[in-house]
Amino acid sequence: MSSNAQTAIPRTDIATPKSASNPFWHDQRKRRIVGDVLSHLLLAVLAVIWVIPIVWVVLESFNKNPGPYNETFFPTEYTLDNYTKLFTDTHILNFPRMFMHTLVISIVVCLISVFFVLCVAFCMSRMRFRFRKSFMNIVLVLGMFPGIMSVVVIYFILKSLGLTQGVGVTVALILVYSAGAGAGFYVMKGYMDTIPMSLDEAAYLDGCTRWQVFIKIIIPVCKPMLVYQALTSFLGPWLDFVMAKAIARTQDNYTVALGLYQMLSREYLNDWFARFAAAAVIISVPIAILFIVMQRFYQESMSGAVKGWFLAPAGGSCQRS
Repeated sequence: MSSNAQTAIPRTDIATPKSASNPFWHDQRKRRIVGDVLSHLLLAVLAVIWVIPIVWVVLESFNKNPGPYNETFFPTEYTLDNYTKLFTDTHILNFPRMFMHTLVISIVVCLISVFFVLCVAFCMSRMRFRFRKSFMNIVLVLGMFPGIMSVVVIYFILKSLGLTQGVGVTVALILVYSAGAGAGFYVMKGYMDTIPMSLDEAAYLDGCTRWQVFIKIIIPVCKPMLVYQALTSFLGPWLDFVMAKAIARTQDNYTVALGLYQMLSREYLNDWFARFAAAAVIISVPIAILFIVMQRFYQESMSGAVKGWFLAPAGGSCQRS
């Protein structure tokens, strides 16, 4: 062996990284399991925090004690009298009338709002005309102001028109909730912008009018956004309190939000608190039903949206003029 050759001697003074000494950090499967466990624990804690108020309201609606003061967090005695009295004891607060009044307003407003938003969004997305961008900018700026700023002005306008008494209150609420619906076209327009213009051009070549393109092509493709718009349009008047409080002055024209607020007043609190919880459960039922029904159409429309883009022109009944 040559004298220049040197024997390799392993060095022991080099520090070994902790990650190399611990085989756990090299096992990707174990790290994924630990991450999944921690994330599920966090989600479980958040779910409990979110569910507890809902469970409390549901159990409180069956509480035998009608008042707000209980020795335990959850009721100990349960009864159905709160639901029974809510619909039978109507000489103080007529909850069934409030419920039907709000339901009629919400349904009418939902239909009008969806139609308005579709029309305005179609014009902004598919048509080009003067002052189009100016109009969109003005609507965007006006949407930044809270609606509560115009409550007083709206009330005096409705009062001058005689819509603050009797049946006029219902008409006034429908007008107020649906009049500005067309200004909320931005989300619908953004969705329509994703629909290829080639579909419209092909339909026009086949003899379709603009209205037929709107009805037979754009609306079927926009079903997911129709579901979203229907939900938001229904929830607006169903849960609104400020505008209803300003317009409806008597219990004959109260909405469910005003009725629930009245149940918590000092005059009715001791006898109506449990019934307030029952009413809160009841007014959530139409929302849950609407969401469940609409969710099915939303999923179906999302799964068939791309397919519908190609089948809509061919499946239409447009004829050449």
